[in-house]
Amino acid sequence: MMASTQKRAEYRLLFKQNVKRRLLINKIALGAVFCCVVLALIPLVSILFEVFENGLSALSVEFLTQPPGAIGSGEGGIGPAIQGTMIIIGMSSLIGVPIGIMSGIYLAEFGDNRLGRTIRFFNDVFMEFPSIVLGIFAFLTIVLLLGHFTLWAGAFALSLIMFPIVARTTEESLKLVPLTYREAGLAIGLKKWVVTVRIVLSAAKSGMITGILLAVARIGGETAPLIMTVLGSSQFFAGLDSPMDALPLRIWRLSLLPYDSAQAQGWGAAVVLIIIILAVNMGVRYYFATRKRKGLLSKLLGGYRK
Repeated sequence: MMASTQKRAEYRLLFKQNVKRRLLINKIALGAVFCCVVLALIPLVSILFEVFENGLSALSVEFLTQPPGAIGSGEGGIGPAIQGTMIIIGMSSLIGVPIGIMSGIYLAEFGDNRLGRTIRFFNDVFMEFPSIVLGIFAFLTIVLLLGHFTLWAGAFALSLIMFPIVARTTEESLKLVPLTYREAGLAIGLKKWVVTVRIVLSAAKSGMITGILLAVARIGGETAPLIMTVLGSSQFFAGLDSPMDALPLRIWRLSLLPYDSAQAQGWGAAVVLIIIILAVNMGVRYYFATRKRKGLLSKLLGGYRK
């Protein structure tokens, strides 16, 4: 009797020691993660602070709506660059997002074979390509073929940067969906493509949206491919088959000028670019969050009425 009681006391002591050790390790890990987050935020906050400090003074209605003025005059604005950035991001997304999503679906659901492994390998390699190389490729295949700079060439170059990111995030998001979801759909007689489209994609929607927004943020600041493809312009949109300005191009050109007014406009253009990318991310997140809440509310109300 006393031996069993002593053993239980020893087990309790070992259990308490084990719990304390685990709690201590958990606190150390949390502290390390918090320190890493702080270290990552320090340069980011520093960059944002410097950009906004130098660029906010340049913002005005004229700066946001007018075309560029004479070099060194400090007049004019970045209206065509804002317009061009929105157009080229939209065109690149129309090309790169569908290709990336379809590639990710194939790799996640049907890519467990030699072809899938080959595509996955080249997709990973493609993600590491320097953007200037893709810009040169678009220049050789579109600009030289057409004989002039065009928005289509810029959109094509940026879509080459975009679709590998979307494909990889889509694939990983689909792999995170539990296998039981697929088995449940197949068990009730649904075809595999129906299960993928109606069940798996719906469950992985949040991760896919994150990947698309990440790709949009990536191409939003690319300059090198645009130098080789859209060239730049001081005029507003004149057609898809003509050169166009963009915020990264305008920032690059203003940074090369030796005038204080041009430098201030460059900082202001950088602020506008950051705000646009932030607004796109927050707007898309808010839209889907609101839509999700409305869907849950309608289901609850429907169940209550029944």
